[in-house]
Amino acid sequence: MPQKPGSYQFYDNEGTIIYVGKAKNLKNRVSSYFLKEVDRYKTKVLVSKIYDLSYTIVDTEEDALLLENSLIKQYKPKYNILLKDGKTYPSICVTNEPFPRVFKTRTINKKWGTYFGPYSHIGSMYAILEVINKVYKPRRCQQIITPENVKEGKYKPCLEYHLKNCDGCCIGKQSQEEYRENIRQAIEILKGKNREIIALLKDKMMTLAEKLEFEKAEEVKQQILQLESYSSKSEVVSHTINNVDVITLTDDEKVAFINYIHVMNGQINHSFTFEYKKIYDTEEERKDILQRAIIEMRERFNSDAKEVILQENIDIEMEGITITVPERGDKHHLVELSLLNGKQYKLDKLKRTEKLNPEQRGVRLMKEIQKHLNLSKLPVQIELFDNSNISGSDAVAACVVFKKLKPSKKDYRKYNIKTVTGPDDYASMQEVVRRRYSRMIEEGTPLPDLIITDGGKGQMSVVREVIEDELHLDIAIAGLAKDNKHRTNELLYGNPPVTIGMKTDSELFRTLTRMQDEVHRFAITFHRDKRSKHALHSELDDIKGIGEKTKETLLKHFKSVKRLKEAKFEEVANLIGEHKAKLIQLIIDS
Repeated sequence: MPQKPGSYQFYDNEGTIIYVGKAKNLKNRVSSYFLKEVDRYKTKVLVSKIYDLSYTIVDTEEDALLLENSLIKQYKPKYNILLKDGKTYPSICVTNEPFPRVFKTRTINKKWGTYFGPYSHIGSMYAILEVINKVYKPRRCQQIITPENVKEGKYKPCLEYHLKNCDGCCIGKQSQEEYRENIRQAIEILKGKNREIIALLKDKMMTLAEKLEFEKAEEVKQQILQLESYSSKSEVVSHTINNVDVITLTDDEKVAFINYIHVMNGQINHSFTFEYKKIYDTEEERKDILQRAIIEMRERFNSDAKEVILQENIDIEMEGITITVPERGDKHHLVELSLLNGKQYKLDKLKRTEKLNPEQRGVRLMKEIQKHLNLSKLPVQIELFDNSNISGSDAVAACVVFKKLKPSKKDYRKYNIKTVTGPDDYASMQEVVRRRYSRMIEEGTPLPDLIITDGGKGQMSVVREVIEDELHLDIAIAGLAKDNKHRTNELLYGNPPVTIGMKTDSELFRTLTRMQDEVHRFAITFHRDKRSKHALHSELDDIKGIGEKTKETLLKHFKSVKRLKEAKFEEVANLIGEHKAKLIQLIIDS
C-alpha cells in the first residue's frame, strides 16, 4: 500500500463495507491491524471479519479526515462508532443580505448565502474568522438591515460599535458600497486568495513594532502564521460541486486503468479503479476505452449525474449529459485526485507482480535505462569504476559488476595503481580501464553492455579514449556526476555528454545511486585495508624476532598500529606469545 494520506475501507465476505478509517500513512496504519497483537476485543472481531479492502489516496491528512467523514455517513459501517450521528463539521456562511454577515454554522441551506468549508480543523476556522472580523469588521448583529431603513435612521448602534468591532453600517457611518467591498475581499480570503491580507497584516505588524507595541504586534504575528497555514477549502469536500462523475485514464503498454469518482452533495461516495486490457496500444484505442468506460461506470454504479468530468476531450455525445474538461479550480483538482488514484493503483499492481517475480523489476529498470540512453540492447551487464587515494599515496581503484541490476560480487575486481605517480584520477582511471578490458579481450570474457564512471564529463572522456580510440570497443559509457555538496544529482550520457532528464527521486535514479555507492564502498574499503597494512608493516619491519607470519597475524587481528598500541599486553601475548609481545612492547614504549 502507498505511504500516503487517505481513507481505507474494510469489506466482509459479502462485499459490504464494515469499517472506514483514515490515515496519514496508509501502509503503516492498515498493516497495524494485521502485524500487531491488538488488545481491544472489538478490533480483534473486526479483523476476523475482514475479507477485502480498498483505499482512496488524497493530498493531506485533513482531506483524509473529511473523506472518512463522508464515507461513514454514506455507508454507516457496522464497526464505526464515530461520526455516525450525522454530525457535520462547521462551515462559514456569508449571507445574501444587503449588508451580509459572516459566521460559522453546521446547517447548510444555500438559500441563505454562500458556504465555505467544512473545516475539520476548528482552530483554523476560528483563526480565519478572527482575521476577517478584525480587518473587515462585518456586523455581528442579527437584525435585518436595509439601505432604506438606514437612511431613515431606524437603527441604533449596538455595543459592538462602541467596542470598535463594527464601523456602524446601520447608522450610516459606513456606506453600503464600502461594506460590500470589504465582504468581497473577505470572500477572497475564504477562497484561499489570502496574499493581500497577509501583506496587509505584515504592514500592520511592522507599524505596531515601530510604535513599540510589541504585545499587539505579537498577536498580529500569530494571526499571520495561522492564516499562512490555513487552507480555506478541501478538494475532497466542496459544496459547489454536486452529483458529478469524474473519470480518468492511466495506462501502460498492455493495460488501461480507469479511475471512477462520484461526487454527491460535495462529497466523494465512490472511488474505484478498474483495468481494461489493450490490444493495439494506439491513441485511438485509448480514447475508445475511455468512451466505453464512461458508459460502463455509469451503468455499474447507477449514476444519474448530469455532468462527467474528464482529463481530456474525446468524441462522445450523451443526451442530457455535459462533458467537462476543467483546466483549473475545484473540478480540475478532482481530475488530479482521480489521476493520482489511478497511478497509485497501477504502481501497486506493479509492486505485487514484482514481489511474485523479483526479476521482473530488474528487467523493467533495465528497459528504463535502455530507453533513457537510447541503447541498442538491454544493459544486462553494467560495470562501475572508482579511484581512491590520499595525495597520491596507496592509490587504488575498484570495479564492481552488476548483472540484471544485481551485484555479481564474484566479478568484483581490485587494482593497485602501477603506472601513475601522484594524485591523477584521470590517468589512474585510464590505467585500470585499459588493464581490465585488455585482459577481458585476451581471455574472451563477455564485455559489459554499459560502463558508468563515478564522475562527470572528464571521467567519461578519458574512459572513452581508452575504450573507443585504443581498444576500438563499442561499449556505452555514462557518468554519474555530483553537485558541490558531493551528492549525486545527474546522469550524463552521449558525446559530448549531456544531462539525461530524470527525477532524482525516481526509482531508477535511486537504483543507479546505490550502484555508485557500492563501487565507492568497495574502493574505500580496499584503500583503507592497504593503508592499514602498509602502516602496520612499516613499524614492525625493524623488530627482530617478529617475522612475516607474526605480522600477518597482528594485521588480521588489530587492523592498524594504532589499535595495536592501544591493546593490553595480555591480549597481544595471548595472540603471539609473551616473548614476542615483550619485543613489541619495548618498541611501543620507546
